[in-house]
Amino acid sequence: MIAIAFGAATQVANSREGLIAEVITLLAGLAGISLVLYGVFAGARRVPVSAIPRPAAPARPPSSREFGMGAAGLGVAAILIGGLAITAGWQWAALGTVVLLPMIVGSAYFCARFLRAR
Repeated sequence: MIAIAFGAATQVANSREGLIAEVITLLAGLAGISLVLYGVFAGARRVPVSAIPRPAAPARPPSSREFGMGAAGLGVAAILIGGLAITAGWQWAALGTVVLLPMIVGSAYFCARFLRAR
């Protein structure tokens, strides 16, 4: 994604598209640096494991609040992608779908988990 953003930034200059490409490039760089720092420092500290084993927590049934959160997440994603499709075109809507994919999958999981339990 970072390489695509840099490539897009070289094609436009002093235009609205150029500013958008620059912002996307900076955000992609921020995401890349964040992932690198997370990879470096995620396992830096070790927490001592207690010798006493803890019993597993009992599984609780999913609540209707989780279903509401999942449905709201899917609704927000649909509104955002629809807004991109209307205002910026299908290419931006496709990119927005890729960016929102983790949110869409998580929201769909909440809904499916609730419906499967009922």
